[in-house]
This record gives sequence, C-alpha cells and structure tokens, in this order.
Amino acid sequence: MNKKVLVLTENFPPISGGSGRWFWELYSRLPKEQYLILADDIQGAAEFDKTHQLNILRMPLKSTEWGFKSFSGLKFYWRVFWQIRKIIKQHQITHIHCGRVIHEGVTAWLLKLITGTPYLCYVHGEDVETAATSGEHNLMVKQVCKHADLLICNSHNSANIVKRLNYAGDDKIQILHPGVDASLFVPAVSDEAFKQHMAWQDRKVIITVGRLQERKGQDMMLLATALLKHQFPEILYAVIGRGECLESLKALTAELNLNDHVQFLTDVSDAQMIKCYQQSDIFILPNRTIGNDIEGFGMVLVEAQACGKPVIAGDSGGTKETMLLNQSGFVIDCTDEKLIAKTVATLLSDPAGSTEMGKVGRKHVESELDWQAHVQKASLLFNQ
Repeated sequence: MNKKVLVLTENFPPISGGSGRWFWELYSRLPKEQYLILADDIQGAAEFDKTHQLNILRMPLKSTEWGFKSFSGLKFYWRVFWQIRKIIKQHQITHIHCGRVIHEGVTAWLLKLITGTPYLCYVHGEDVETAATSGEHNLMVKQVCKHADLLICNSHNSANIVKRLNYAGDDKIQILHPGVDASLFVPAVSDEAFKQHMAWQDRKVIITVGRLQERKGQDMMLLATALLKHQFPEILYAVIGRGECLESLKALTAELNLNDHVQFLTDVSDAQMIKCYQQSDIFILPNRTIGNDIEGFGMVLVEAQACGKPVIAGDSGGTKETMLLNQSGFVIDCTDEKLIAKTVATLLSDPAGSTEMGKVGRKHVESELDWQAHVQKASLLFNQ
C-alpha cells in the first residue's frame, strides 16, 4: 500500500519561525503527491499558497489552551479531531506527521485510538521541556510519545531531553537536523546599492534573525551594543523579525540611547533576509535559557554560515551542533553582555580572521548541513 501522509502543523509559512521553515524546506523537496499539508489558516496564507505547488489545506489550528481540563481546550481538540478525521477519509490518509508533540501530537494520538492511523512527531526541545512543567501536559506528552511510531528530534540536545524526561528511549528516536539550501544561501560580494538602501553603508553591521521573544536574547545584544558603540561608533545592530518583545526592545533601545545604532526590521521578505545575511558583518543569536524555554537547534545560525558569516550563539540548547566551535563561530554565555561585547569586538577587530571563519562555516554547511543529504535521510525514515 502506498503511503499518503498528512503533515499536521500549526507552524508553517507564511508564519515566521525556525520549525515552520524547516517543514517547508523538507516537504517541498519530497514527492508532492505523497504529502498533504494541514497548516494554520493565518493572515497572508492564501496569498502565500499561490506561490507554491504543495498540496495544502488550511484551517484554524491555534489555541490558547492545550489541556483537556479547560472547556476551551476540550472544544479545540473536539473540533480539530472531527475535521481531521474527515480529511483522513476524504484523502485516504495512511500516516500522520506531527509538527510538535503538543498540540498536534495529542490530536494524532486521539485519532490513532479511534482510527488506528499511525503517526510520528517532531521534537524541538523547548516544547517537551515546557510540557514537563505541567502535570497535565506531561501526562499527555507521555501518551503521545508512547503511541508514536517515531520521534524526530532536531538535535542531539533535544533527544537527550526526551530521554532525560523518560518520554522515550533510543529505539524510538531519530536525529534529523534542520538544514539549509546551500544553493540559495550563498556568500556574496559587497552590494553598495543594497547597503545604501538599508542605511548600512560605512557601518559595522551585526544582525539577529528570529522571533522577538525572551529566550532569543536580543535585549542582551542591545546591552552589548551600548558597550561597543564607544569603541566602534559605526556599529549597527539590525534586529530582524517579529514577536511579543518588540515594544520592550524598542523601549530598551531608547533607554540606552541607541536609536542611531539599532534597526528593527519587522517586514523582511525571504529574498531580503538572505541579502541581510550576505551584507552583514557578523551574525549573533544571543539565546539563553528562560525557565524551561531553550533554543532547540538554531537554524538561523546555519543560514548565516551558509552565507559565509562568522556566528556567535548562546551556550544553551542545541546551538553547539550548528557550527564548528571556535572555527566557524563561538558559543558563549549570552547572559553576560560584557562577554558578548568582547566576542563581537574580537571579530570586528580582525576582519581577516572573521572572513576565514566565514569560509570555514560555508564549507561546514556544504558538507554537513545542506538540505540534499537531510532530505535523503528523511525519505528513508518516512518510507520504512
């Protein structure tokens, strides 16, 4: 029997975020007739779906309650369960791929109890760490993992979290790193027209790409920029992304008198984002652990290295797995703004060394993190 797979994920373009991009890059390279994407119906989705040839359905998949104890949580699962059951029958679905263990995995577990449809779940690290802090969610995740055929972890760090929390053992876990399209994310020569358009000419540009949320640590780079601007008056920190911390980050920028040294770019297309990688000097993801919220991998670090940029990341989660430590980038304690400033200053003061680190990073991505190899591994896993 040929497999027909439903990919159930709230996070999918045009929503920003690493996991959504991961699913897009992976499933857009797999046989389209074998996969049906069911994603959240968010603003801009209809326009985005006109730009690709994937088989995709949209429906509301966002909920403020993921447990069974609340009425709104029960109502959410009841609605989604019956809608997806109809989709399974209509499209002759044989397997489900869940973007997370909760809430997508919970829905698949319920469906398996009734219909017997097998499923696998992706694990990102922070999702299971957060679930473990709730007694109800912890029990739900245990059931999801118990009944799943496979758990695909985005890093060894995420796999270790799953094992530490006793959700599953090695026999049910596979590691599949997010990758990058090394033919699209490429180094480029200086583009003076782009720099002029962005007001980047004659500036030392450090960028962060990612959701504006506390664990990403953009606030720590702002504090470091306040220290760096005296040594490097031409420094510019470009914060690329959207999120709940936007206003607080803007307020901190004003408080630190950094308005001439910081840009907030909240509406950047994929093509523009690649340009930003290429025309920047350094990429930083100053992530840190907030409670149980961690950076599972750090796909943006891979994208920056593909563009030939030296990278700096926080010593939290799976960021170490994205780079060759101290060769293509540095992993440091990003709760220390002085250490961040010192590391950035080291790179800015040594252009030749920074360029060499960028070259090493590019080679690392080409050999270890290009999507081609990842898709081949995924295809083998999915067709076992």
